[in-house]
Amino acid sequence: MGTSYANLSGFCLTVSTVVLYTYVMTSISKSKLTRVYADTSVFGGMFDEEFETASKELFDAIKKGSFKLITSELVREEIQAGPQKVLDIFEEFLAIAEIAEITESALQLQQSYIQAGIISEQYATDALHVALATVSIADLIVSWNFKHIVNFKKIPLYNDVNTLNNFRKIAIYSPLEVIESED
Repeated sequence: MGTSYANLSGFCLTVSTVVLYTYVMTSISKSKLTRVYADTSVFGGMFDEEFETASKELFDAIKKGSFKLITSELVREEIQAGPQKVLDIFEEFLAIAEIAEITESALQLQQSYIQAGIISEQYATDALHVALATVSIADLIVSWNFKHIVNFKKIPLYNDVNTLNNFRKIAIYSPLEVIESED
């Protein structure tokens, strides 16, 4: 019987993900405070029945000082076009958040993701979220965007491009995976 390379590549991807998770969590535990980049979907998730509980728990943990919140000018721009209640939540957290500016370095990294075929030009703002978090030296990104950001096929590709561009790897999770569980 021959070896199934399809199964091996899935195994390697899984092992790679576990190794990255272990590395990031070990690095985080040695640092003072976990730097978490929250994209627009997390703020909007506060008012979405499916994502409300985990989003609120994440923001409660941020208020308690469990995480250092990083967000960005891009999030601010996207939220401006949304409902007032989402803007109000965003503004509430501005006092304790670090705001990532849209820099030339972030724009270049965004273009590297697009050129690598990770994401199309149509969804360039999603690539910019990952770039802003990376350039801002966030430990991880939280997002409810499962198609373009929190996607098991795309995460290692983003990190490959980060490495090629002399940035460190970044962990990417949904808020549900980051909040403390009572189990």
